[in-house]
Amino acid sequence: MELIRGLHNLRPRHRNCVATLGAFDGVHLGHQAVIGQLQARARELDLPAVVISFEPLPREYLRPLQAPARLMSFREKCVALAGLGVDRVLRIRFNEAVRTMPPRAFIEQVFVEGLGVKHLVLGDDFRFGRAREGDFEMIAAEGEHYGYQAETTDTYTLDGERVSSTRIRKALADADFALAERLLSRPYSISGKVVYGRQLGRELGFPTANLQLHRLRSPLSGVYAVRVHGAGLSGAPGVANVGTRPTVNESIRANLEVHLLDGRPELYGRRIAVTFLHKLRDEQRFPSVEVLREQIAADTAEARAWFSGRRNHDG
Repeated sequence: MELIRGLHNLRPRHRNCVATLGAFDGVHLGHQAVIGQLQARARELDLPAVVISFEPLPREYLRPLQAPARLMSFREKCVALAGLGVDRVLRIRFNEAVRTMPPRAFIEQVFVEGLGVKHLVLGDDFRFGRAREGDFEMIAAEGEHYGYQAETTDTYTLDGERVSSTRIRKALADADFALAERLLSRPYSISGKVVYGRQLGRELGFPTANLQLHRLRSPLSGVYAVRVHGAGLSGAPGVANVGTRPTVNESIRANLEVHLLDGRPELYGRRIAVTFLHKLRDEQRFPSVEVLREQIAADTAEARAWFSGRRNHDG
C-alpha cells in the first residue's frame, strides 16, 4: 500500500481512482463494509482503491483536550487498511486552511484536480467542508458536472445497534473486551515502539516496556491482564498499565507500560502489540512508591491467577 503524505505529493499517476473519505478510527466492522464496497467498485472499474483521511482528526484539531480518545494511531490505521487490500491512503493535514475551505472548493481541489476521482463511496452520515456544510447530495450533484459518480453505504449494525467508534470506546471503558472484539472483528490491541522510560519499574523489581502511543488520550485507563506479540513474542502474558502515572509523574498525555510475567527479553526499539483481555483495577494514586511496589506485586499475582484460571477453563 502506498501512503501519500499530503496533496502536494500527488502526481499524475495518482489520478483516476475510486475513493472514500473518513476518519476510519478503529477500522471496525462498519468501516470494513465501506472498504468492501470501495474495493468492489474499484474492481469493476479496474482502478486503484484510495482512502482519504485527515491528520490530525478534525475534532482533535478543534478541541484537542475534549476530542474522543483515538482507538488507533495513524500508523495502526494504515496497517489495518493495507490488510484490507486498500491500494493507497492520502493523508491530508487538517489545518486552518482546510477547516475554512468551502465544500465545493474541497471537491474541486481534492476529488477532481488532485485525484481525478471516477467514483466515490461515502458513509451514510458523511459531512465535510467549512462548518460541515457539505454533504452527500452536494457531492453527487457536483459529480454530474465533473464526471464522477457517488454512492452511499448502508448503516452497519450489530445486535440492532449501529457499529461505531463511539460504541467501541464505551465497550472498552466498560472493560467489555468481548463486545469490542465483535465490533472490531479482532481483539483490541495497542501497538507501538518500545522506548526508554524512567526505569522506575526496573528499580521496583517489575521492569516494564514503555510504548509510544502517538495519541493524546487512550480509550483505556487502568491496569489490565494482556498478551504481547511481536519482537519474538507470541502472546506472552503480561500486566499493562494505561494512564498518566499519577503516583510518580502525573501528566496529560497517556502512557502504556507493560510488564511481562515471564522472561525479560530486550525490547527497546522493537515494535510490539499489546492485546487487552481483562481489567484488574482502575488507575489510582498511591501515597508512596513503596505502596505502589506492593500494589504492582498484587496486580502481578492477580494476573497470574487470572491466566491460570483461563488455562484451566480452556483446557
